[in-house]
Amino acid sequence: MIKIRPRTNESIQQMLKRFKRLCMREGLTRDIKRTSYYEKPSERRRRKTRKSQRKVTLAVGGA
Repeated sequence: MIKIRPRTNESIQQMLKRFKRLCMREGLTRDIKRTSYYEKPSERRRRKTRKSQRKVTLAVGGA
């Protein structure tokens, strides 16, 4: 759970920006977007294989 405590003389906009940045770092926004609609099991497997292939190509030094 992400908690934000207001700093001295910090505006609400700055606090909100800090909160959004923490959510992005934790990967919450990505998870929310992914679970906001139904994903078929075959699509889920396809996405995972693509992700693993990207990791392999980056590790090897590919494009």
